[in-house]
Parts: sequence; structure tokens; C-alpha cells
Amino acid sequence: MKKKINIEGMSCMHCVRHVEEALSEIKGISNIEVNLQGKYAVCDVDNVDDKEIIQKIEEFGYSVVSIEEM
Repeated sequence: MKKKINIEGMSCMHCVRHVEEALSEIKGISNIEVNLQGKYAVCDVDNVDDKEIIQKIEEFGYSVVSIEEM
């Protein structure tokens, strides 16, 4: 399932790499694309709870505004 994760706190390409790294650490997430201008990430999610995604992104210092199925 493809999900869009709206994220606050990204301001540069370094932030984009941090979010990519955070999401890539979660087993079951693939095809990660982070959009700095839109402040969101889109990825394929297979059997991963939204709470786990939120927790991992927050560990890296960013806030999840919402997660939407696409």
C-alpha cells in the first residue's frame, strides 16, 4: 500500500536524507521518495503500523502531521 506522510521540520536536503534514513530503517517500507518543497514522503508500506512510522520520524527530530493512504 502506498502512503503519503506529511512531515514538519524539514528545511534542507540534509533533512530529506534524514527522513529517508529514518524510513529505510523500518522493515516493510520501500520505494521512499521525500519531497522537501511539499514537506512529505511517499513510500510503499507493507504491514507497518502508522505509530511505528511516527515514532521513527520523531526519533530523527521531525514531526508527522498526518499519514494518508494513496
